[in-house]
Amino acid sequence: MTLETERPGKLEQHTVLLVAGLTDLAVSTLGSALGTVRGLLRRSDTAELAAEAEQDLIARGRLALDRYAAAPPAHLEVLARHALARQAGDGV
Repeated sequence: MTLETERPGKLEQHTVLLVAGLTDLAVSTLGSALGTVRGLLRRSDTAELAAEAEQDLIARGRLALDRYAAAPPAHLEVLARHALARQAGDGV
């Protein structure tokens, strides 16, 4: 997937996702990341790998933000919406 096919709505959102992805990656795989970087610097297709890494980091950032930042919907609010939908469907 390229950057052209998936554009976050705003530059700030894109930046936040990249930073969150980088943070998650650093926390989970700091030791192995250093060895991987050394290996990547020796490769001839570094530009393509960097583009793929950016997309991976955006995906990681989105997952990290969804995991930690999103609060679940309020249980009573969900029940109230279901009740309203049921009443509207029954014509009550």
